[in-house]
Amino acid sequence: MKLWEKDFLVQPQIDAFTVGKDREMDLLLAKYDVLGSLAHIQMLESIQLISKNELEILSASLKKIYQDIEKGLFKMDDDVEDVHSQIELLLTKSLGVIGKKIHSGRSRNDQVLVDLRLFFRAELQEIVRLMELVFHGFQEQSDQHKDVLMPGYTHFQVAMVSSFGLWFGAYAESLTEDLSLLESVFNIVNHNPLGSAAGYGSSFPLDRKMTTELLGFEDLSYNVIHAQMGRGKSELFIAFALASLATTLGKFSMDVVLYSSQNYHFLTLPKEYTTGSSIMPHKKNPDVFELLRGKCNLLQALPGQVSMLINNLPAGYHRDFQLLKEVIFPAIHNMKECLEMIAFVLPQLKIHDNLLDDPKYAYLFTVEKVNELVLEGVPFRDAYKQVGEMVEKNVFVPGNKISHVHEGSIGQLCNKEIFQKWKLIKDRFPFGKIEEKYSVLTHIR
Repeated sequence: MKLWEKDFLVQPQIDAFTVGKDREMDLLLAKYDVLGSLAHIQMLESIQLISKNELEILSASLKKIYQDIEKGLFKMDDDVEDVHSQIELLLTKSLGVIGKKIHSGRSRNDQVLVDLRLFFRAELQEIVRLMELVFHGFQEQSDQHKDVLMPGYTHFQVAMVSSFGLWFGAYAESLTEDLSLLESVFNIVNHNPLGSAAGYGSSFPLDRKMTTELLGFEDLSYNVIHAQMGRGKSELFIAFALASLATTLGKFSMDVVLYSSQNYHFLTLPKEYTTGSSIMPHKKNPDVFELLRGKCNLLQALPGQVSMLINNLPAGYHRDFQLLKEVIFPAIHNMKECLEMIAFVLPQLKIHDNLLDDPKYAYLFTVEKVNELVLEGVPFRDAYKQVGEMVEKNVFVPGNKISHVHEGSIGQLCNKEIFQKWKLIKDRFPFGKIEEKYSVLTHIR
């Protein structure tokens, strides 16, 4: 069954190729298609395209479908092209002529657009929830190990004294930047394209502001061509946000792989969180973080994939857009898996102390010695030269005092300030408002 069916049959090979993986991807959009339709029919009744009685009948049927979706009972018939067709088919079978009225003033183009926007809002909300678990995990580890010193590196060479508090705290603050980018993307996605039809509007007197309010959108995508141009662009913005987050998580994963090796031995994973070797009985491999690193590297390639799908397409709808689902949906799933895994493993990392007792880390304290001389009145360049000569002559004696007290340093991590930064951004997301709107739409009297 196809919404566009004519008096001829499409060749089965053409049909299979053009549908592709869309049916399985569309199952993720089913509940959002119902939500969009519930708002749409209320608007149709308000402009007298359907009667109040028809609205009540359609609403009851749509809410029943919504409940089936929530219970995992919703299925797509084998001969149905997409989720929009399946829901309209169910309505037409059960309601007859009334079911056929639901598509008035609407195209599949704006229907899938609004489905995607609703889906993306929900997925971004879940990503924010998981990010918060990881953020708090980093902050807790930072507070717990704030006084445990570790080597800091530049160019893979021993550089200056650092601490585990500083290291974990760095990733917490990095997540605040990722959250800020995600908020910007959410704000762009949170505009209503419904009513743009096929991209050129409708001769019906649609009340687009009404559906915007009913679905909890912040505003309209006003220009109908622009609304259609949002297909692909929304996915690109999401891709950049996921890639940014993947950069943070991938870097942390690489650190853990490096720091858990025998040559570093800064931290240890419990053996229950490692894997073994088929030939080397001593091996306990950090495979989970290696796979996290790999998945995050793939996610960082996401903007390029999306860009190549939408590159050079003129204004209007193109079937190429269908393939965006095959790129962006699995990427969102992979990101959620990565966040869940890091949140799960992070509290289990065992941190080693007294690392700096090893003589190979003696030169970590050269800058401290330079600064000590400067505080005694020696010009910086002279102090730098003096300490450099001590190193060259192998007479440098490291101290064991660290006097970093400025904001964001070993002695003043500013974790509370970083938390406030996170909270300020997080509280701006309108998740509560959206959930209230959905509750009203799906309420059964």
